[in-house]
Amino acid sequence: MATIGWIGLGNMGNPMTANLVKAGHEVRGFDLNPEALRTAAANGVTPATSIADAVSGAEVVFTMLPKGEHARSAYAGADGVFANAAPGTLLIDSSTIDVETAGELHQQAADQGFRFVDAPVSGGISGAAAGTLAFMIGGKEADVEAAKQFIDPMAGNMIATGGPTTGQAAKICNNMMLFIELQACAEGAVLANKLGLDAQVFWNIASVSSGNCWALRTWYPVPGVVETAAANRNFDATFATSLAHKDAGLALAGAKQVGVELPAAQLAYDQLQKLMDDGYADKDCSLVIRNIDPQAPGTENL
Repeated sequence: MATIGWIGLGNMGNPMTANLVKAGHEVRGFDLNPEALRTAAANGVTPATSIADAVSGAEVVFTMLPKGEHARSAYAGADGVFANAAPGTLLIDSSTIDVETAGELHQQAADQGFRFVDAPVSGGISGAAAGTLAFMIGGKEADVEAAKQFIDPMAGNMIATGGPTTGQAAKICNNMMLFIELQACAEGAVLANKLGLDAQVFWNIASVSSGNCWALRTWYPVPGVVETAAANRNFDATFATSLAHKDAGLALAGAKQVGVELPAAQLAYDQLQKLMDDGYADKDCSLVIRNIDPQAPGTENL
């Protein structure tokens, strides 16, 4: 079993590290949030006092951080991973960040003698807890293969995406499609309701017809239809609007880099921005239904 350094013990990092501990690894974790450290300790993670403390002597280092600037700081800062991990250490970034930053980190890691893969995940908090996340892993083939043995206790699927940054590319394209699907589900749900269709009846039809998609099956934004939907729980976040907005923005930024227009993605981004402007950044992104119908079922107390 390996000694693993882990940076970022939030809603995803804590259950992911718990699964590594269950698999027999020694995990030293660091987070700026003391409560996150306490939760990690209860799961068997050894709390670290700093990034340097977490990565000292580690064979593998994972990062799970909110944004590109956080990843840059964690790796390249004066007290970061590059300055404190042993050369040759395998570095696995499971944050969802922009492709440009991922490319910079790959290059900096190579220049300083580290192995690096970008390995963002899909599956959310429930997948992190269950150990069924899908990992999209980009990097040199040998590094990707080496990473899989450490990723395995957290994963339902491990998919090698190609060279450096392709993991991040896959993640932002996938999430972009999710937000577009979610917008379609919200619009379809509102229109069906206004035209007199029962919500469950319409869902039963759409789920076996051409409107079927993951967002419909899992996040349908009407209470009482899909058990896993945040609409059943006052739209408390399973995927916060602020993070969805960030990820949609990453897709648009990537599209700008390569000269592609994404009109549907722009619409999804703008709808998430409206939720942010209305004060719902911390609510679930499926609350986009409120933009279409402020009196939509489940939104009464918001």
